[in-house]
Parts: sequence; C-alpha cells; structure tokens
Amino acid sequence: MLFRRRGARHEMDMTSGPLLHKVILFSAPLVLTGVLQLLYNAADMVVVGNFAGHEALAAVGSTGSLINLLVNVFMGLSVGASVQVARQWGARDLTGVSRGVHTAITVAGISGLLVGVTGFVLARPLLELMGNPADVIDLAALYMRIYFLGMPANMLYNFGAAILRAVGDTRRPLIYLTVAGLVNVVLNLLLVIVFSMSVAGVALATVISQVVSAALVLGCLCRSDGALHLDLHRLRIDPQQLGAIARVGLPAGLQGSLFSVSNVLIQSAINEFGSIAVAGNSVASSLEGFVYTSMNSIYQADLTFASQNYGAHKPDRVRRVMWVCLGTVAVVGLVLGFAFWALGTPLISIYNRDPEVIRFGLLRLSVIMPTYCLCGMMDTMVGQLRGIGCSITPMFVSLAGACLFRIVWIMTLFAQPAWHTLTVLYLSYPVSWALTFAVHLICWFTVSPRLLKTLEE
Repeated sequence: MLFRRRGARHEMDMTSGPLLHKVILFSAPLVLTGVLQLLYNAADMVVVGNFAGHEALAAVGSTGSLINLLVNVFMGLSVGASVQVARQWGARDLTGVSRGVHTAITVAGISGLLVGVTGFVLARPLLELMGNPADVIDLAALYMRIYFLGMPANMLYNFGAAILRAVGDTRRPLIYLTVAGLVNVVLNLLLVIVFSMSVAGVALATVISQVVSAALVLGCLCRSDGALHLDLHRLRIDPQQLGAIARVGLPAGLQGSLFSVSNVLIQSAINEFGSIAVAGNSVASSLEGFVYTSMNSIYQADLTFASQNYGAHKPDRVRRVMWVCLGTVAVVGLVLGFAFWALGTPLISIYNRDPEVIRFGLLRLSVIMPTYCLCGMMDTMVGQLRGIGCSITPMFVSLAGACLFRIVWIMTLFAQPAWHTLTVLYLSYPVSWALTFAVHLICWFTVSPRLLKTLEE
C-alpha cells in the first residue's frame, strides 16, 4: 500500500482526527521554514546594513515589491499544484498524483527560466520607473540582476515544497531550508565582510543557497517511491493536470502579482522621502515578514486541509477547518503583532543603528503591527475558498478590496498636500485588510453551500 511506503511517516491524514492539533502540527514546521527563509533574507539586509551603509540596505530592501511583481504569477501556479495534488491525494487518486508531480516540476523549470530572463533584462528600467533614489539605483539594479539568475532554482524549490506540503509533509522542506539558510549566512559574511562585495555578495549568496535548497527538494522527490516519485525522464506537461493547476494557480498568481502593483506604487511613494526613509521602511517590512509568515502558515493549513477534505467528500470537516484556522490566525497575529511593535527599537537596531533609520522603521511598525491579524484573517479566507475550488471570486475581491483600494487611496487621499505623509500611506494597509476580509467572509457564506452540497450528493 502506498501509505505504508518509505517516507509515509512524513505525511498526514487530514481527513480524520482532531483538527486543531493537526493544524498546529502541520503549521509549526511551516512557521519555522518561513522564519528560516526570512532569516537568511534578513541576513542580507543585516550584513549590508552594518557593513556597507544605509544606501546598500535601501538597495536590497527596495527591490522586494518589484521582484514579487515579476514572480508572483508563476508562484501562484505552485499554489495550484499544491491544491491539485492535495485533492487527488485525499481522493486516493495515486495516478493523478504522479501526473501532477511531474507536470508541476516541469512548469517550475519553464517558469524559472522565463522569470529569470525577464527580471535580468528589465531590472534597471523598472527601478527607474519606480523613482529609485539616485544613490541607491545602481546597487539595486546589480542586486536584482544577480538575484534573477537564481530564479529557476527558486521556482523548483517552491514547487517541490508545495508538493510535499500537499501530502502533509512540512518537515523535510524545513530541513532543506535550514541547510540552505546556513549556506546563505556563511556566504553573506564571507563575501561582504572578507571580500567587500556589498550587494553583489548578498545576492550571490542568495542564489547559491537557492540552488542548494532546490537540489535537496528535488533529490527528496527522486528518492521517494509510489505516487510522489519524480522520474526526470518522465518530466512533461499533462494537459489535464495543467488545466486543473491553472484554474486555481493563475487567479492566485494574478492576484499576487497585481497586489504587487499596489505595493510597487507604495514603494515608489516611499522613495519620494529619500534613501533613509527607504532603509527604515525596508527594515520594518523585513520584521513584519516574521509575523506574516507565521500567519501564512495557517493560510497554507486552511488551503491544504480544505483541499484534502474536499477531495475526500467531507463537507462538515471543510467548514470546521475554516473556523479553526480563523481563530488560530487571529491569536497568532495579535500576539506576535503587539510583541514586535513593543520591541521595535531593539529589533530595528539589529539591522542599522542610525537614529533616523530607526525612527522611520518605528513609524511603519506602529501602524502595521497592531492590525496585522486582519491580514492573516483575510488570507485564511482566501485559502478556504481556493481549497474548495473557488479561486476566481477571491481573486477579484482581493484585487478590488486591497489592490485597487490602495491605488485609489494613493491617488486621492495621499495625493493631498495635507495628507502626504508616510502615516497616511501606511494606513491604506489595515483599512484594505479589514474591508477585504469582510467581503471574503460574505462570499464564503454565499458560495460554500452550493460547492459543498455537491459533496453530499
């Protein structure tokens, strides 16, 4: 039997047993994985912030929203792959799981090449469109070009980890990312401090660490037996699997990419306040990531648990998953949000001790952190809707409630001279989260009875 094969101890039956306990068991390694990923991203900023100056810190930090803009469409396909494999796993369709694995990895390789070439070529022109500060843009362009050389490895790791998560295995991606993170930190220190390579050093360290993590996750799939086994000679795109992946993944990717449009506009607005403001904002954003990744692990749990139970035709358990995950993410967001807000000054000082950088960083944290749980609750609703096969509706709701709303906010309220402040700019986040969460909840109560009723027939 497949479920007693080698590697089965890493998997989880999400269709029976206590939900909260299993959600926590599933989410905890995801939290640690996300934190490790953030730590080695933060290591880039800590090293350049302390050893290469605030301009290098601003250069690394200012590229995040632009990178996400180019990457998120294809990263959304990894969400679609996770949902498709989880649904087939819950239905015990092992042949479908195998086809899904090979299709997902093939898509990952192609996507990585396309995004890598696009990002390398367009790095400088896009940074110029964003109004990157003159003392930052050369370093930022160099960082982006090197970073995008590692995009094929980045995609392969994320798709491979998504496949493992789909069957409940969140531990091995954690181990692989730990190894890659250690490689990244060691290379950061070596290339920046010893060889004085500044942003080029941290970018190169990131690329090498991504290659390491991709090699580890692909090796894991190649060594697996049964439906998860990856045979490199069988890599091809199955049209049926690709269609199912795209139905969930493309709306998720488009949502993430268009979300990044509003974030790029916000970053462009922050650029107006100078490189020190950009540096402070970048540090605060990096710190926020640690809270976000904790909440995002609950989104991943909701997505995967809902998908498996949908595939297993258990509508009552699908409903229970949502309420358990919403309660959990609210607690996590509130506790961590207020903790990071209270510890803002010492945390920012780890990155850079410039008083002005600290002041700008604290300004962002004071607005975002107390309300960050709303972002987690919004995303958890999206995970539930995608898990039951509804991906188009949350895409449009999220784009209108968050992306479009923030753009309108920037072009109207923030554009007024009296309101042209960073505080007003940052307030667009919590207001948009609250509105979007409320609409997602209404949508769930509207569409879930129809979608879940089909499972009872």
